[in-house]
Amino acid sequence: MARRKHVPIRTCVACRQTAGKRALIRIVRSPEGVQVDPRGKLPGRGAYLHPARPCWERALATRALDRALRTTLSPQERAELEAYAATLPQELEDPGDAAST
Repeated sequence: MARRKHVPIRTCVACRQTAGKRALIRIVRSPEGVQVDPRGKLPGRGAYLHPARPCWERALATRALDRALRTTLSPQERAELEAYAATLPQELEDPGDAAST
């Protein structure tokens, strides 16, 4: 009998839905500042968002990302995250990625 691999579950800080860690994008606060962590391996305090523009816009508008990272985003960091969000699709590509826990 094969063992099922453990899938880490994380929560999107904007919409509060859970999903597998690989289905979300990690943003990390490190000594170098706040940045997108596409591999999910950088050291520092992390927060997760769905790869969809509405979640990013909500997180930046409501300061949910600031609270999750326990910092205040600088105007430059905010501009970089907004530029990254502009490259994302308007909707989630596969709604089946969300875990129902």
